[in-house]
Amino acid sequence: MTKYEMLFILDAALSDEAKDGIISKLEDLVAKNGGAVEKTDRWGVKKLQYPINYKSEGYYALMTFEAPAPFVEEMKRVVGITDGIIRRLITKI
Repeated sequence: MTKYEMLFILDAALSDEAKDGIISKLEDLVAKNGGAVEKTDRWGVKKLQYPINYKSEGYYALMTFEAPAPFVEEMKRVVGITDGIIRRLITKI
């Protein structure tokens, strides 16, 4: 399995329960597809460099996980259709 990091930005206006729900959903997705989440760092609300969808702040989180290589495309698809996620970046470690 390959090790990846995914930095994603959630809408800062979401409730804490909604943020936790999205992060749990992504962690469960990794586990269901034969991967393992090493850790998830929640960086909190930070000012965005430039407005995205008329928002100037976002909730940053960094998830480190191991997964099979084909899973990355599935993760991109799921993150792309999940409401509340503004941006994401997946990198191979």
